[in-house]
Amino acid sequence: MALTSEPAIGLAVMQVLANEPKGEATVRTLVKKVPNYVKLTNGDREPSPTRPGEEVWEQRVRNLKSHHEAEGNVIAEGFVEHIGWGRYRLTEAGHRHLVHKGLVQE
Repeated sequence: MALTSEPAIGLAVMQVLANEPKGEATVRTLVKKVPNYVKLTNGDREPSPTRPGEEVWEQRVRNLKSHHEAEGNVIAEGFVEHIGWGRYRLTEAGHRHLVHKGLVQE
């Protein structure tokens, strides 16, 4: 089944962060709010084969840090930073990227 692309999931994460105080959020907040910013596919909604009780897209959000060196990952691109166990922050570069895409105000 088709999955939402990693860059689209990352962009949704960035949008959540842009709308949180100090541009910061926990993974729990990201998982709660990402569906407000991206249309998840049926494939995204399938149960994760390796994480019981999670859907595939949730696992992908939780994998941001473990895949932080992968091309296209929002951390690798410098748009998001991991600031502690399960916490992320939108960087200035990330904010500028969202402004350039017309997704947030200056």
